[in-house]
Amino acid sequence: MKPGAAQLPLGVGMRDDATFANFQPSGNEALVGALRAQLDESGEPFLFLWGGEGVGCSHLLQAACHEASDRDKRALYLPLDELGHFPPHMLEDSERLDLVAIDDLHRVLGRKRWEEALFHCFNRLRDAGKRLVIAAPAAPRQLDIKLPDLASRLTWGMTFHVKPLDDVGRFEALKLRARVRGMQLPDEVARYILHRGPRRLGDLFATLETLDQASLSAQRKLTIPFVKQALDW
Repeated sequence: MKPGAAQLPLGVGMRDDATFANFQPSGNEALVGALRAQLDESGEPFLFLWGGEGVGCSHLLQAACHEASDRDKRALYLPLDELGHFPPHMLEDSERLDLVAIDDLHRVLGRKRWEEALFHCFNRLRDAGKRLVIAAPAAPRQLDIKLPDLASRLTWGMTFHVKPLDDVGRFEALKLRARVRGMQLPDEVARYILHRGPRRLGDLFATLETLDQASLSAQRKLTIPFVKQALDW
């Protein structure tokens, strides 16, 4: 790659726990299936994900990159919320990768150099038969894109609205995250945490991590009295 791209490590900003196995797909099964199949020969070349804060767009993009790595493919995760203040050099030679995952697209829209670089990146990946997945808070036609050619390209692939979890889905997501961490989380304790804890899933999972550490330190099982004590609820 060119010098500007080489300075940015692959997987910048990625979390080890952002995997498909650690994602509760309730209501988003078709999207997860499309992402997991994207690197197949018959996979969709371009996927666009959109949804509100906390629904899991970033998790899914990182999971796609982890999946690519597990299949010995080269992937790059670009969170533009962190990287958008740089020039778009990291998009150069992107066609050498198997998958490019661009998060927080809205952070660079309206900036001529970035919009042009994204347009050319899209074309190079398409011509090379590589894969691209992009996430933003809104669907392509609702974004404030100045470059008409880029706006057109972003409607070419499959677009998915990442749906937020309902209460049943949140319960299942909490139980899933506990299982992945090796925690014994009784149903009544999970319901108590959901009732008293934060609404945002990321904050809820952080609460679960706090309880895991407290439980290990105290050598105690997770019960409602212990949760009250550990979290001062």
